[in-house]
Amino acid sequence: MHGQRRLAIDFTGRSPAPAGLGLYIGDVDMEYRKAKFADIEGIFDLVNNYANEDIMLPRSRNTLYETIRDMIVAVDDQGRVVGVGGLHVVWDKLAEVRTMAVAPELTRQGIGAEIVRRLLDEGSRLGVEKFFTLTYKPGFFQKLGFVTITKEELPHKVWKECIDCPKFPNCDEIAMVKV
Repeated sequence: MHGQRRLAIDFTGRSPAPAGLGLYIGDVDMEYRKAKFADIEGIFDLVNNYANEDIMLPRSRNTLYETIRDMIVAVDDQGRVVGVGGLHVVWDKLAEVRTMAVAPELTRQGIGAEIVRRLLDEGSRLGVEKFFTLTYKPGFFQKLGFVTITKEELPHKVWKECIDCPKFPNCDEIAMVKV
């Protein structure tokens, strides 16, 4: 089965899935699930390695613990967190896709796209009608149906956390919404 992809029937974290369900990438059987406390250090390292390269915003351990219920992780067959993404509900039927990161050696293999799909499905089940993201990688999100907008088009409620951002008030992220 080398080089083939195998999609899970359902692996939303609501109940344990049989071994082997997930996305098959090369010789790695990928598990997708809600983040757990044991994943925080792996998530921290993954996110902040990119932040050190100014590719994404840093996240503190405190922030990761506070938002653990927002996150879905991709875990390889060695138990290593190799992908993460979060869905942060901001307001009535509005949610942000954020904290998106995939291990550098595994990019462009569908892991990030699968995480985003699962986050959008989760949001849709909650009743979210509008998804947005603030990103330095608009090409990735464009492939998933997001379009660039001006930041001013987003509700003011979105900006409440910006005051804690190291780039405030000079935000250089690109605003996008799912269409």
